[in-house]
Amino acid sequence: MRKLSYYVGMSIDGFIAAPDGTYDFYPVSESLVKDFFIGEYPECLPTHVRQHLGVDDLGNKHFDTIIQGRGSYDAALAAGITSPFKHLRQYVVSSSVDPAIDPDVEVVSGDVVAKVRELKQEDGLGIYLAGGANLAAQLLDEIDELVVKLYPMVIGAGVPMFSAEFGTFAFALDSTRTFDNGTIVLTYRKKS
Repeated sequence: MRKLSYYVGMSIDGFIAAPDGTYDFYPVSESLVKDFFIGEYPECLPTHVRQHLGVDDLGNKHFDTIIQGRGSYDAALAAGITSPFKHLRQYVVSSSVDPAIDPDVEVVSGDVVAKVRELKQEDGLGIYLAGGANLAAQLLDEIDELVVKLYPMVIGAGVPMFSAEFGTFAFALDSTRTFDNGTIVLTYRKKS
């Protein structure tokens, strides 16, 4: 069975984006980009970024499918890109995005939990949950792994990692990696 991984960046105080949804203020370094973004998770870079960096031929190491919410997809649409992850099977969860927006993008407007359970039964690499907070909350019971890029910043307010009601969900720490700019990547797996 394939696993669903929430791969996300977050401030020390638990926000994945500013109140307006932007996240371009998070610090990156050459080591973080080269060793982690490109070296470990190249499939999480949008196709146009992979092409710009000259790493479009790296293939996919962890994921062959992406599922994202409308807010995450809007960042691509604002740049005029309707298929931001051409190297992955793309699903956008939305009741307002036109289902015919792009032939490479499947719009999920119904039961997203059922869709993820269906995808998990297929053969292949993992499923990359790209956010946002509302979608992550809806899929919390289905998330098998958290890959959290903890940036050395406090932003005070913004979009939380999960927009969920109170509940407890146990995860076990699998690994940590520290980068030269102070970013720590924490990888957790769901406890059985």
